[in-house]
Amino acid sequence: MESLSVHIESLIFAANPSVSFDEIRQTLEASFGTTFSDDLIATSIGQLMEKYASEQYSFEIMEIAGGFRFMTKGAYHNTIGTYLKQNSHKKLSKSALETLAVIAYRQPVSKPEIESIRGVNSDYTIQKLLEKELIEITGRGDGPGKPLLYGTSSKFTDYFGLKSITDLPKLKDIEPVENQIGEQAPIESEQFTHIADSIKEEE
Repeated sequence: MESLSVHIESLIFAANPSVSFDEIRQTLEASFGTTFSDDLIATSIGQLMEKYASEQYSFEIMEIAGGFRFMTKGAYHNTIGTYLKQNSHKKLSKSALETLAVIAYRQPVSKPEIESIRGVNSDYTIQKLLEKELIEITGRGDGPGKPLLYGTSSKFTDYFGLKSITDLPKLKDIEPVENQIGEQAPIESEQFTHIADSIKEEE
């Protein structure tokens, strides 16, 4: 059998957006018709992560949103940020980011609650976020009419490069981006942080 890590590497490369540990194991076992121990797979993934940590690569393997995927390293975020600025029409709108921030920090949250915080009708932006699969319906509230409740999806954590929803910056810890020292954050993440700051003021 060829090196197991090469097959795992191909799975991570092909994954959209990421592939979980269990998915890797199940795929390998179905492909080769044999079982693989968790330790063997974990060791192979570790070897791949170590390989791409080398400075000769501009990307690395990271564990995000419960799965593994290739990500560009922080040293190249400025270049990517320039590219994103040049393709700004593909970004989420400010209203979509505002709505998304409210949902992220207040989930599960109903449309009336979202509109109460934003001060404007949010029908269109909620629909767009549902279409982009960044949010999902999580149930119904107990209030009048039992309104639908919304929460973030697994695609949300992947979109913002978070390992899980618990990695969102705490509202009390958020500061304006221009007062921070360090690498430039991705453009939409900066905007998201500013919006989160405005939600903090509602607390």
